[in-house]
Amino acid sequence: MTVHEQALRHFRDLRDGDHGGATDRKGKEKLFESAVELLDPVARRALAELDEELLLGAGEIRATGVERSDDGVSATWSLTWAEQRAANVEPVKLVAHYGRSFHHPHLSGGTLGTWPLNVFDAADAESTLPTLRAIGQADVHNLVFQADYRIIPAMSRRE
Repeated sequence: MTVHEQALRHFRDLRDGDHGGATDRKGKEKLFESAVELLDPVARRALAELDEELLLGAGEIRATGVERSDDGVSATWSLTWAEQRAANVEPVKLVAHYGRSFHHPHLSGGTLGTWPLNVFDAADAESTLPTLRAIGQADVHNLVFQADYRIIPAMSRRE
């Protein structure tokens, strides 16, 4: 499924008032727990790639599993290493969360917001495509939060 197809599914949830067929909090939390289980190997793989390529295998991957709080339910995968701890900064985090007031779950990072831009030739530019897709997807998602799914023409002009 492309990131754009994922966005349309997400916006349909908002329009239709369900999430994966569930309409109540209990059903959505059960789906969230299943999603965390399915995400676990993928999140660990993404962090393992970072560890291998950037930390030279010096990192440690930790996963919380599903945690409940007054804010809802969440699961966090983190990558921690000696230099990061010594600098007293947060680890790299991948977070799945279903906030108490949310219609459905979301993904985020620990310090998500900016990406480095190191484009010096056509190959560098082409290699940014996945990042640009993710940024665009996140921006559209945030714009829907500021308004609603109806600002997406694919939701109002189709179906």
